[in-house]
Amino acid sequence: MAMNFSESFKLSGLLCRFSPDGKYLASCVQYRLVVRDVKTLQILQLYTCLDQIQHIEWSADSLFILCAMYRRGLVQVWSLEQPEWHCKIDEGSAGLVASCWSPDGRHILNTTEFHLRITVWSLCTKSVSYIKYPKACQQGITFTRDGRYLALAERRDCRDYISIFVCSDWQLLRHFDTDTQDLTGIEWAPNGCVLAAWDTCLEYKILLYSLDGRLLSAYCAYEWSLGIKSVAWSPSSQFLAVGSYDGKVRLLNHVTWKMITEFGHPAAINNPKTVVYKEAEKIPQLGMGHLSFPPRAMAGALSTSESKYEIASGPVSLQTLKPVADRANPRMGVGMLAFSSDSYFLATRNDNVPNAVWVWDIQKLKLFVVLEHMSPVRSFQWDPQQPRLAICTGGSKVYLWSPAGCVSVQVPGEGDFPVLGLCWHLSGDSLALLSKDHFCLCFLETKEGVGTACGQRDGHA
Repeated sequence: MAMNFSESFKLSGLLCRFSPDGKYLASCVQYRLVVRDVKTLQILQLYTCLDQIQHIEWSADSLFILCAMYRRGLVQVWSLEQPEWHCKIDEGSAGLVASCWSPDGRHILNTTEFHLRITVWSLCTKSVSYIKYPKACQQGITFTRDGRYLALAERRDCRDYISIFVCSDWQLLRHFDTDTQDLTGIEWAPNGCVLAAWDTCLEYKILLYSLDGRLLSAYCAYEWSLGIKSVAWSPSSQFLAVGSYDGKVRLLNHVTWKMITEFGHPAAINNPKTVVYKEAEKIPQLGMGHLSFPPRAMAGALSTSESKYEIASGPVSLQTLKPVADRANPRMGVGMLAFSSDSYFLATRNDNVPNAVWVWDIQKLKLFVVLEHMSPVRSFQWDPQQPRLAICTGGSKVYLWSPAGCVSVQVPGEGDFPVLGLCWHLSGDSLALLSKDHFCLCFLETKEGVGTACGQRDGHA
């Protein structure tokens, strides 16, 4: 597999997003919004906002882009088709803590400070609707994939509720209370038939509701200990993966909503059949003529030195962190999980084994591979088209795994490029790599060739 990298471009706040149709790439530099053509990386539009941008989001049809400036209580909306048109929404003294598009791309939902209400602004009619009592929680708002329904977590009279709205006219369809102490998150299954709701980490409880508000099932794995930390639906809607503070992932099935298996994350891997890839530094072959003095210059070179994956011979011990038990949000338990686009694989990270990514085979319900890195894993994301996982650890490398194998690739260019985040293009042919002040595109060469923007920086095989 050949990989090419574009030149790097300025960025702030890790704000870099591909448009849903895959044609454009939006990025922010302080108060400027830059829209580029994905194939050539030429600037198509440059918009200037009234303050530093803190959040951006494309409309579903890729025609509009919103920029939120939470400190000022402002949202500005820009049009790609009509660059001279723009819209400014000022929440005034109510303040602003969150802003998002409705699925139709013609309404904006703003959450005011202290979660007093959600304001629904229509770009077409300029009308305003209000939704009261939104709950301040981790994930309190979720739309069905087809864009027809909105589920909202609410808190009123010291109790948790869920309201389901019809997005076409914002009418209330269902309103019901949830048997939770402190509702933390809600998420629709990709097929839009089932809504998952989960309780505070102090109580292990996950509830599953139908579209008409009926409780289909409630699941509790254990009591009297820290509970749920992460939740993910498989794209097929057949499985719900629940990661918890006990270091396990439990897989629920969509027929009975019972657990079909649990995946543990032990620090010692004793099964000789489990493949463990360990990242190892490539030691440069230096002749006498290449030795650099003073040695400090050499130390700097090592921080950006290239690395490779080596297959570790078992049994393997992974690096662990001892969590601080008397502090809130201890670094323990399964904090990250994601299914591949075909639902065949599940990637997980156990936060007290921070350098490792575990990949599970969902068809055979067993561990497929473990990838251990030299630094803690910051982020991982699956290719939207095939089972291929991209990983970053905050160093100047990007890591790719597929069932065929894995590779560690150094981001070329002058100076260090610490990769703090990444996002795939919907085609799976390219990947945006984000650092604190810059971003670049990584092109994965396919048989048909690559876009015209590649080759502006070193190509890597």
